[in-house]
Amino acid sequence: MVVVSMNSNIVIIGCGISGITAARKLVSSGFNNVRILEASARSGGRIKTARLGNNVVEIGANWIHGPSEENPVFSLARKYGLLDPEALTPENQAMDVAGHPPWTPKIFCSSGRKLNAEDLYPAEELFAELLKECSEFHSQGGEPCASVGEFLRTEVQRRAAERWKDIDATTRSLRLCMISGLLKLECGVNGTHSMDEVGPGAYGLYKTLPGLDCTFPGGYEGLIKNMMSELPSGLVSYNRPVRCVHWSNSEKRENPIVVECDDGERIAADHVIVTVPLGYLKKHRSTLFRPPLPLHKLHSIQRLGFGTNNKIFVEFDSPWWDADCDIICLVWEDEDVLVDQVPDVQRPWIKKLFGFTVLKPTERYGHVLCGWIAGHESEYMETLSEQEVTQAITQLIRRFTGNPVITPRRILRSQWFHDPWTHGSYSYLGKGCSAQDLENMVEPLPTKGSQSQPLQVLFAGEATHPSFFSTVHGALLTGWREADRLISHYSSVSPSQPATSKL
Repeated sequence: MVVVSMNSNIVIIGCGISGITAARKLVSSGFNNVRILEASARSGGRIKTARLGNNVVEIGANWIHGPSEENPVFSLARKYGLLDPEALTPENQAMDVAGHPPWTPKIFCSSGRKLNAEDLYPAEELFAELLKECSEFHSQGGEPCASVGEFLRTEVQRRAAERWKDIDATTRSLRLCMISGLLKLECGVNGTHSMDEVGPGAYGLYKTLPGLDCTFPGGYEGLIKNMMSELPSGLVSYNRPVRCVHWSNSEKRENPIVVECDDGERIAADHVIVTVPLGYLKKHRSTLFRPPLPLHKLHSIQRLGFGTNNKIFVEFDSPWWDADCDIICLVWEDEDVLVDQVPDVQRPWIKKLFGFTVLKPTERYGHVLCGWIAGHESEYMETLSEQEVTQAITQLIRRFTGNPVITPRRILRSQWFHDPWTHGSYSYLGKGCSAQDLENMVEPLPTKGSQSQPLQVLFAGEATHPSFFSTVHGALLTGWREADRLISHYSSVSPSQPATSKL
């Protein structure tokens, strides 16, 4: 490596896990002038731990998805001693759940009865079969329909009519209502308002890792704290939003970039790594860069989806669910026409909440459920008072259990859509998306063929990973990727040779 790299000014926008990871790698490789600008007052971005009474709860990222040797988040958490012993067992790491953990469900319906899960198992089986088929479209090179939602609805109706023709009408109707609930769950998994907004051709680009999803007993932010402790103090400037990145698309000049902050500070840089969430990029794409982003990059930012998936934590004095229960599903008996969205969001917004996961173990969390709600209904929920949300949750649980006295002790909800630095939760591949859109997201500025200094603006964050988008490990890997891009660039430069891009 040559000395020129050590003095390069590198600015990282965003102190989420991708920004922190990039900074750590650059600093450990000998870069002396690395600085992170963070718009908020804290590190971690969409990793955010809070307290509900005495309980640790995750407002943001919840699990390590696929905690196995290939997952760098798992490796770091193990190194820092942040995980339960079970999560470290070879059996746990070898379990391949393909993104849908084998939870024990309890199913309640809107007339206040507990349903027999075995009666509804064929509905889960059919839905899982169809999702698997969706994930194979991209390798078959075609899109049989406009969206994942359209495919699911069409095929559920066709196959249900064929397979369940001999069962009674009530059970058949309940199974279809169960599939409506699974559609809402899938909206949450994908972070979208409706599966009608998810592109079938790109759906299978998402890849899972082996390992049974696990949580951090002390909170996900423990990972961030440990990572931050390995950075030089003073490297991060908090409450420092960036207004505009001025980069050069023409002549070569020293410090081709000026990062203009909201407070008027102007920072000269050789390279900027932009790690802001896609939701923020969508909202500010026309003002955040001067000159503007190339059209192909702008179009990909528009095509990629970025939705809202919120949590509502609900604490009780005592449990009203069975000890072996992992997940509580709510089946509305008027939804056999397969819905994952409603025309009037405001009145029945609560119907979009597909159910609750049970926080375990009880010894650690007490009696806490986590309700999951996605889409525009979720965004509307954020505008309500805590009292209104509590009232809606209370009525919902009383209705489905048939128990008129169940009363939550307290609730806590996330509000990611109205967070000015995120505008939602995480990315998904929208209609018309392809692998090319993800490549366009990753492409540094200026683009190939330019005569100006290479690698001025680089892009990281979960929405720039080709197969682990929407995950923490995806975000982390993109931070490494962009740091490696700069390290590789400078290790290929000799003092007598002008810097050239190694793309």
